[in-house]
Amino acid sequence: MPKPVRVLFVCMGNICRSPTAEGVFKKLHRELAPGLDIEMDSAGTHAYHIGDPPDPRSQAAALQRGVDISGLRGRQATAQDFHDFDYVIAMDSENLRRLQALRPKGSRAELRLLLEYAPQAGLLDVPDPYYGGAKGFERVLDLVEASGRGLLEEIRKRDPA
Repeated sequence: MPKPVRVLFVCMGNICRSPTAEGVFKKLHRELAPGLDIEMDSAGTHAYHIGDPPDPRSQAAALQRGVDISGLRGRQATAQDFHDFDYVIAMDSENLRRLQALRPKGSRAELRLLLEYAPQAGLLDVPDPYYGGAKGFERVLDLVEASGRGLLEEIRKRDPA
């Protein structure tokens, strides 16, 4: 029996962008490709918020779009993640660099920026909304939805259901 495709979304603290990406991608998966066997998780490159729920502003913005991320809890990315996941997806260039430094030799995961799956966005980094207002969380959702569709399409091409 084939193993599920495993995707890990990573930002700095795992309370804004990466849990939003995990929640949105789960919703897109249910709606657009329920036949694909995909597992998702999220993590942070820093240990700031281990065990904490997503930022209340992230939760509120996501819930407005029908995505409940309230049950997620922060964790830190580990070297083992590169063996356990097929895709390790960074929210921005700084976290990508941190993940490249953490990545063990011989790991199997594909390490990429999330917005590589949405070239139409014209950006490489999903901006961190933590120190901004509500519009920043909405922008994150827009970018995550666009790139989530692109990532889902790539997985579908690699592993058609």
